[in-house]
Amino acid sequence: MASKKYDFLVVGAGMFGATFSRLATDAGKSCLVIDKREHIAGNCYTENVEGINVHRYGPHIFHCNDDDIWAFVNRFAKFNNFRNSPVAMHNGKMYSLPFSMYTFNQMWGVTTPEEAYKKIEEQKLKLDREPENLEEQALTLVGHDIYHTLIKDYTRKQWQKDPKDLPASIIKRLPVRFTWDNNYFNDKYQGIPEGGYTGMFEKMLEGIEVRTSTDYLADRSFWNKQADQVVFTGKIDEYFGFQLGELEYRTLKFDTNIVASENVQGNAVVNYTEANVPWTRIIEHKHFEPGGRKTSSSVITKEIPDDWSREKVPYYPIGDKANTEMFKQYETLAAKEPGVIFGGRLSEYKYYDMHQVIGSAMSKFARLQGG
Repeated sequence: MASKKYDFLVVGAGMFGATFSRLATDAGKSCLVIDKREHIAGNCYTENVEGINVHRYGPHIFHCNDDDIWAFVNRFAKFNNFRNSPVAMHNGKMYSLPFSMYTFNQMWGVTTPEEAYKKIEEQKLKLDREPENLEEQALTLVGHDIYHTLIKDYTRKQWQKDPKDLPASIIKRLPVRFTWDNNYFNDKYQGIPEGGYTGMFEKMLEGIEVRTSTDYLADRSFWNKQADQVVFTGKIDEYFGFQLGELEYRTLKFDTNIVASENVQGNAVVNYTEANVPWTRIIEHKHFEPGGRKTSSSVITKEIPDDWSREKVPYYPIGDKANTEMFKQYETLAAKEPGVIFGGRLSEYKYYDMHQVIGSAMSKFARLQGG
């Protein structure tokens, strides 16, 4: 039998696929990367519009504490020093995010951590068990006022589900601190690649054969013949023909416009927490570069939640009980699938940050190598 042309066929040129391909290539393996989109970089894709690096699929801010992962991404890009400090609009008033002394001062007029802590303690939901859903988790963390002003309607709009029907784990990602620090992430390393993410992915995939606008599932038997092993980074339920049902994902619409103004909102991200505002946030892309890019116009994107259906772009897995149980059944099928490695946010059905995707790719490749 003739040997196959490649060691790995990597389906998806996003963060997992690009990382795995780079590691395999550096180890002397041959890879073919295919992606059904017309571009590389997955949802991290950026494009230059009016001299501004626009995050086409929503903002991506790299952050981590892992020295090895930080060293890895710095092989392919120089990162700026962007720190995410979003603000939230509610009934014409602005509140700082994450929840910090700035937020507590704006909410109640308190000026000391002791006053803020006392206010939250008075309002917190007291449980003799672990919170069972997002609403309970939020109320145990920050109490009534912050939950009803900044979380409840925003979350319902964002996830298209009642907070009582969402897992508590989602809100645990949101920092709460009793300091005057409005840096959203606590991580040691933070930033965005200078020149945008697309350039970083181009360097990650340098020397590797890449074919875009190529749909693996449309001709699976042909593509399987090209390599000894397949690395699949798409939706795991789609891989198995939805035979156990369809997993749900959070999906979005983006309304992007060029505005004849040097500075529209003064911040990269402004959240809108009211239920009657259709978008969850407005992104002004030039502010992802410290100091803001000096242009006479600006590019803003309204991020609007959308109802999920299989032909739309999946962004975040919905890790409620029903979806989690269905995924576990697909995971069992995947473990029995010969010659296929499943990885990334869609195949692992995990709410990964970018560094976690890289970490997953590193660990899966290391296991293949016996590490």
